[in-house]
Amino acid sequence: MKKKGQSLVEFAIILPILVLIIFGIIEFGLLMNSYIVIQSASREGARIGIVGGTDEDILDSVYTAASNLDINRINVNINPNEGSRKPGDTLTVQVEYDYDILMPVISNLLGDSIRLRAKTSMRVE
Repeated sequence: MKKKGQSLVEFAIILPILVLIIFGIIEFGLLMNSYIVIQSASREGARIGIVGGTDEDILDSVYTAASNLDINRINVNINPNEGSRKPGDTLTVQVEYDYDILMPVISNLLGDSIRLRAKTSMRVE
């Protein structure tokens, strides 16, 4: 009995699984990077807002902190708005980002995009 092509057949069976695992690891890393960026951006926006920054200052800070992401897919919610903030209130800055899944195999499993949310609350000084 000859086993000349056995390793080639085994490799052909295992290769798609290995590729899927590698693509999944890469996609998860990119997703986590985007989440960490929007989390940091919400923190930066809240810091600006609690020391007297306007809503425009908060938005500028968030967009600057998230400059490596697509700004058009970032949604920022500020609560309470600039006119009703007073010392002692809690300021909440929520940043949402629609992360597009890049790997075709992964997007078939999970969908085309995932909405990431990061929220930071701080007391107004």
